[in-house]
Amino acid sequence: MNVSEQLFERAQKVMPGGVNSPVRAFGAVGGAPRFIRSAQGARIVDEDGRTYIDFIGSWGPMILGHGDPVVREAVEQAVREGLSFGAATRREVEMAELICSAVKPVEMARMVNSGTEAVMSALRLARGFTGRDKLIKFAGCYHGHCDSMLVKAGSGALTNGAPDSAGVTRGAAQDTLLAEYNDLGSVETLLEQHSGQVAAIIVEPVGANMGVVPPAEGFLPGLRRLCDKHGALLIFDEVITGFRLSFGGAAEYFGVEPDLVCYGKIIGGGMPVGAYGGRRDVMSCVSPLGAVYQAGTLSGNPVAMAAGLANLTQLRERPEIYGHLNSLGERLAQGLRQALPGCAVNQIGSLVCPFFSSGPVTDYASARQSDVGRYAAYFRHMLDQGIYLAPAQFEAMFVSFAHTAEDIDQTIQAAAAAPRQA
Repeated sequence: MNVSEQLFERAQKVMPGGVNSPVRAFGAVGGAPRFIRSAQGARIVDEDGRTYIDFIGSWGPMILGHGDPVVREAVEQAVREGLSFGAATRREVEMAELICSAVKPVEMARMVNSGTEAVMSALRLARGFTGRDKLIKFAGCYHGHCDSMLVKAGSGALTNGAPDSAGVTRGAAQDTLLAEYNDLGSVETLLEQHSGQVAAIIVEPVGANMGVVPPAEGFLPGLRRLCDKHGALLIFDEVITGFRLSFGGAAEYFGVEPDLVCYGKIIGGGMPVGAYGGRRDVMSCVSPLGAVYQAGTLSGNPVAMAAGLANLTQLRERPEIYGHLNSLGERLAQGLRQALPGCAVNQIGSLVCPFFSSGPVTDYASARQSDVGRYAAYFRHMLDQGIYLAPAQFEAMFVSFAHTAEDIDQTIQAAAAAPRQA
């Protein structure tokens, strides 16, 4: 029994499933999870000393790679000054200013501690601002584990085959209306059926929790028009895509302006973080300015703000980063299409996902047609070859600035030798 197996055995006695987040348990792919000891650049090292090319990157924050020296130095300096104050700090002001200057629709922002918290707060704000109760979300889109969003969610909920969580009351979910991603007709029908009752439509601009599913042409502009027509707010959940597709976010990349945006991951540089922001008139409803209450002891934590500022500042000042990311993303996707015949490989920017599916994947229903058994065999093969992928079919591969063309080619070569059957 290796060290990771020993740790997993111990962990299962004291943590549910032996993990602190479900997908880490390797339940969808089999075997014991690797317990990671360290990381640097595009590589991680497990407790047995084995090195892997990493395509998880902590599920997205490590856009510059692990152990970026600028981020590390900023964190070390912040730690020397203090871990937490429970009071206002300069860094949280600088973070809010940076986000507002980068993303045109965001005029004010509030820091929180996770993507889930950002979504939960934005939804409450939308209801408070509009005076309406109902929300529209899309099947397969994951917006964290707040009760009202655990209705046909993606990510780990989709992987585990239980998109509707136990413990979510009917009351919590009854005002959540479900539409089909990339299907404007399904949205319009719901808005007409519940005329004057929908507070907001929340969407991942790129569906990145059912694999990677880019928006169809006209889908996001169509949502903007429908929100304007029916008096609902448009919320972009950019916990994954924020500052990854472009420095100006999905609003810049797709040319569509939401009313509210939710962030996480990259804005913390690997530290626990979240944020939501948007139009000034909407954000002015948040306490202490308005009646929508939201608070957090660790919100705007100085260490998280230091890491995030160092991350975002480099993305702003080094435009070659996005060119490198997008180029490698395309190289990886094209290579996987050749290496994995019969697979649908979706890619946008530095987000990539091979679906073991015979047809194109454009929404939740087509994603569900994927052969998860074949993915599991592929995952185990790649792990044996020193390539660390998401331990579930319905997750993205994240390319970082630290990856090289050689890393990508090595990954493609390993994929070409993968078993053709589950």
